[in-house]
Amino acid sequence: MVESTLTRVLLRVGAGLTLAFIYVPLLVIGLYAFNQNVTQAWPIENYSTKWFSVAFENQGARDALWLSILAALGATAIALVLGTLASMAVSRYRFFGREVITFAVILPIALPGIITGLALQATILDVLGPLGVSFGLSTIIVGHATFCVVVVYNNVIARMRRTVGSLDEASADLGADNWQTFRFVMFPQMRTALLAGALLAFALSFDEVVVTIFTSGAQQTLPIWIFATVARPAQLPIVNVVALFVILVSIIPVYFAQRLAGGTGLTSGRPVKGDVTAAVEAEP
Repeated sequence: MVESTLTRVLLRVGAGLTLAFIYVPLLVIGLYAFNQNVTQAWPIENYSTKWFSVAFENQGARDALWLSILAALGATAIALVLGTLASMAVSRYRFFGREVITFAVILPIALPGIITGLALQATILDVLGPLGVSFGLSTIIVGHATFCVVVVYNNVIARMRRTVGSLDEASADLGADNWQTFRFVMFPQMRTALLAGALLAFALSFDEVVVTIFTSGAQQTLPIWIFATVARPAQLPIVNVVALFVILVSIIPVYFAQRLAGGTGLTSGRPVKGDVTAAVEAEP
């Protein structure tokens, strides 16, 4: 399609306005991290990096960072297992209620976080509490996993639907068991989608606030620490530095997930790397 000069200009202006709408506030926070003064005023008069060392030495921020990392890793691990199993079942098998499973898996990410948080809090207090379960890292992980499963599921099922299902049947016809078929045929097709889903799940968990408030008890992840500290004017420069750190940390997994989402798989339009027969026969 041939575009007129006016159309190209309008598209570029629209794209620029969209990016400005999203990223100008983040840029402001990034600049405030270098503000020399404790009080915030615009425009910034003096710039300094002194608050970076102060933030690094803040024990509360470091403890919150470590808790966020542990929670994100745990939620990602659970999401990988559950999201992969659900996507394999829906994409490779036909059974009654298959579409309902897709709806049920995706629904948690559409629900308001406060609803999910309230539901989890009630379950932990009233149902699991008498069994000895209390708020802590494990409840944070479970809470985050409820929506992290969605991104893994969506990535894997999209990849599985683009791949050649007959390869699984060919592997079985050649004598491979289910584990061999998964290892040599299915996993090579979905591994980049799994990695992309894991990166997105980690980023979502690392940044989560609302569900964490209801499932963390007295513990503080890094976003909760920011939320609790931002009301203290003397701590605001440190909060800005930590916020800039969270922005940078979030960019990394999202960037690589976006690159991996377009990664290669075994699709009908591409040659299959290796041979199914060789892969099956290679397994002792």
